[in-house]
Amino acid sequence: MCGLHSSTAIGASVVGCSTAAVNSKSNAVSAGFGQVASSTTAAAEERVRAFQTTVYQAKEERKEAEPSVEEINVVFVDRSGQRIPVRGKLGENVLYLAHRYGIDLEGACESSLACSTCHVYVSEEYHSKLPDPDEREEDMLDMAPLLQENSRLGCQIILTKELEGAVFTLPKITRNFYVDGHVPKPH
Repeated sequence: MCGLHSSTAIGASVVGCSTAAVNSKSNAVSAGFGQVASSTTAAAEERVRAFQTTVYQAKEERKEAEPSVEEINVVFVDRSGQRIPVRGKLGENVLYLAHRYGIDLEGACESSLACSTCHVYVSEEYHSKLPDPDEREEDMLDMAPLLQENSRLGCQIILTKELEGAVFTLPKITRNFYVDGHVPKPH
């Protein structure tokens, strides 16, 4: 049977499958095995390269800038309505800022744009100062409960000088992926 049975190297597993397939045929076919194995290995290596390239591109596409030493003042409003003033570094995203201050903003996917658990409402006067959300962020926001016109994902909001004084309000509920009464904690 061909396929990956463990976390072994993809190339070795694919070559093993080719060996089994070739050995099940006649000896005449096995004469061409070197050619089949090398092309199969080359194809496996190409898949590995493509996967590595994809992972690399995903890292570069993240909306994260290197945090600077300059800071701005922003305010979080938690689910109980308590205002929490904090200082954030320019270039830091709102999700990581919330985690740094122990604010209960989940971020289950750790800023990979695969959930909507870092959903926040941005104060109206600052919402227009943010770049428009890209299609991936809009897709994730579609899954967020209690969506509003000023909804954004905290992982996609990068602090800039223009956001001095912004207010980020946490919605009353989020859609998380935990069961059995688990209470999520910031990463």
